[in-house]
Amino acid sequence: MNFFEKYKETLSSVLPVMIIVLVLGVTIVPLGAGILVRFVAGGFLLIFGLTLFLAGVDLGILPVGERCGAALTAKRNLSLLLGVSFLIGVLVTVAEPDVQVLADQIKSVASSVNKWALIFMIAAGIGLFVVVGLLRTILSLKLKYVLIVAYTAVFAIAFLCPKEFQGVAFDAGGATTGPMTVPFIMALGVGVAAVRSKGLHGNAHSDSSDDSFGLTGIASVGPVAAVCVYGILLNCMGGLPQENGAASASVEGGVGHAVSEGLNLKIFAELLPEEIKEVSMALLPLVIMFASFQFFLLKMPPVQFRRVLKGLAYSFIGLVIFLTGVNGGFMPAGQTLGLVLGERACADGGIWIGLLTVTGVLFGAVVVCAEPAVWVLTEQVEQVSGGTIRRKAMLFALSAGVAISIGLSMLRIMYGFSLWYVLVPGYALSLVLSLFCPPMFVGIAFDSGGVASGPMTSTFILSFTLGAAAGSAGGMSGGSAADAFGVIALVAMTPLIAIQMLGLVFKIKTKKES
Repeated sequence: MNFFEKYKETLSSVLPVMIIVLVLGVTIVPLGAGILVRFVAGGFLLIFGLTLFLAGVDLGILPVGERCGAALTAKRNLSLLLGVSFLIGVLVTVAEPDVQVLADQIKSVASSVNKWALIFMIAAGIGLFVVVGLLRTILSLKLKYVLIVAYTAVFAIAFLCPKEFQGVAFDAGGATTGPMTVPFIMALGVGVAAVRSKGLHGNAHSDSSDDSFGLTGIASVGPVAAVCVYGILLNCMGGLPQENGAASASVEGGVGHAVSEGLNLKIFAELLPEEIKEVSMALLPLVIMFASFQFFLLKMPPVQFRRVLKGLAYSFIGLVIFLTGVNGGFMPAGQTLGLVLGERACADGGIWIGLLTVTGVLFGAVVVCAEPAVWVLTEQVEQVSGGTIRRKAMLFALSAGVAISIGLSMLRIMYGFSLWYVLVPGYALSLVLSLFCPPMFVGIAFDSGGVASGPMTSTFILSFTLGAAAGSAGGMSGGSAADAFGVIALVAMTPLIAIQMLGLVFKIKTKKES
């Protein structure tokens, strides 16, 4: 474990956003000293907490995921593999920090939503589709056909879902594939693909490296379907989210509270007990699962088991600090910035609409380039393509795509056009591209859908969008703060198109060279 390397990765991800906010906050959109001081304090807590959390994942959690994947596949027991994989998918998702933050923000605009019911629905969706993805690998089904069937079914369910939950559902698909969930899912996928040539029951299969990719992409479909089902059930029980005005007031009230607190940094200490309680509830099932695996399956020597416990302790402390920084200063500043820009854009139009859109575009371009996972992804694609697809081309494509996605989200807030006008053609194009793109690039593209929507998207970008939606609520588009949801979905959709288009470039170049 290299703590300093993790610190540099996290700092490079968060610092560009902090610089942009500080520049805007003291020039064009004055936020006040109180908000800015709390923002800086929350930002550095976020950096330190996320660093500690990621270090704990590498030290204790990721090795357990890899060992579980290897041990389960070695058992050659399909029922055991699928059952335990479902359990892993559920419990790891419950502990995912991005999911915790998303659920809190959904709760801020829809008081009728039960946070933990929503989290467990998302987790169940992940677990179910992890099983689907593993079966796809075991049965040697083509990834593109599984994705086409899965997304067709999900869009059908989404159209039946209440409007208030449609953006939330697709956001959940992007937020779940975070630093906690992805290592476990990838470990299971790689483990199953590695032994498939021998077969889980001793039958021979043709080996293909293409099967190493795609499980994360399939798993991310699950939360979308699960949240849509939750919305339909809530609607049937008469528990729809608040109406537009109430939703707007909820976000504005939260922002107003942040402003009135001023320089009061005691808010971080006041939040600490609640965050400790929330993180304890999230991680306790994971600890129980680890203990059970150690006793019945892994039987690691004491030295390795102590290392796992140390990693869990780091993750616990880091997650508490991360959420305290996020809720105490980072997200309130994002909401305030978005609220001010949204109000001015709604009242004055013209240049302020342009400024809101350009600010969103700038955040999108900076955030995706600063995400450590994006750099890992671009290196992976460069290696897979044998250097034909350069990292710089990948970064440019992803940066442009995410920037456009967030810019479109700002315009959608101001003008009120439907999320479907972007999602339907975007996913349709992604699925059509999968029919012509090399299979490995299809797997990488859908796996990386959540890579671009990392911690910065689920914390700052969504809070900024919520503020902008609250500021413009009832104005030009007559919309509400709930219109902010969908921004993570658009960000997560970008790599599906960008990477597959680069895959087609690779395919054409390969044909010409041969």
